[in-house]
Parts: sequence; C-alpha cells; structure tokens
Amino acid sequence: MHEDDSIGRLASEIMRFTRIGARAKGMLTTGDLGAEFSALMLLFPLRHMGPMRVTELAEVKQADPSTISRQAAQLVKAGLAHRQADPVDGRASRLAVTEAGMAACHEMHEARRALLVQVLSTWPTERVETFTSLLEEFNSSVEALLRTGRATPQEKA
Repeated sequence: MHEDDSIGRLASEIMRFTRIGARAKGMLTTGDLGAEFSALMLLFPLRHMGPMRVTELAEVKQADPSTISRQAAQLVKAGLAHRQADPVDGRASRLAVTEAGMAACHEMHEARRALLVQVLSTWPTERVETFTSLLEEFNSSVEALLRTGRATPQEKA
C-alpha cells in the first residue's frame, strides 16, 4: 500500500470517528447536568489545571473566546463553576469548578469509561495499549501543529 493510500484511509477513518463520536456521546448516561455537552467539557481542564480566565481556557481548548464565554456562563448558571477574582488583576475574573462541577466531572468520566470498556471488551489488552499510545502520539502531533504550525518529529519505529 502506498503512503498516500494510508493517509487517505486514515482521513476517512478520522471522519468516520467524528461522525460516530457525535452519535456515541448520546450514549453517555449522565442525566441532565444543566449545560450543553460542549460546555461540560470545559470542566475537565478547569479541574486539572485550576481556575483560569476565559481567554486562557479558550487557548487551552483552542476555541474562540466568545464561544468559551457563552459556555462558561452555562456552567455558572448550572452551579458547576463559579467566577472568582483574578489574584493578579482584580478587574478580571477566573472560572473555577464547584463541588457540583467536580461531581459532574466524575460522572462524565465514569460514563465515558463504561462506554469504552464496552466497546473494547473483545480487544486484547496489548492492542488497547498500542492503540492508546498511537492515538496519544497522533493527538500530540496535531496539537503541536495547531500551536506552532509544525508537527512534532517522531522517532521512526
């Protein structure tokens, strides 16, 4: 198989994954958490990285600040996050996860994990580990490209 054929196949599979991923997220059984799914996804970087300004969160999520601002408002309204004064600049605010937001993160994490356990139940552990490593490497290269305009060099296997 030529490299172009492999890249074409990969592009098709990524598009397929995107389509089925949108449908699969509807299978996550979390109940109504009070905000859109995309807004709920902001809770994870806030939980891991701590409170941050909307502009910082937009940079982390590689999204438009106005979109992140709208989603942040949903989280605040749902009681999953709250605004706090920025210690560096009191005129600005940072978004922080509340106890309810932490509980929502846990619920979403467990729902995602349960779905993956079901999907991968017939895969040998070694294949899951290999797939995870390759996907992690791929995601890192895409993130590097988005940040710098250049993909990260990878060791040849």
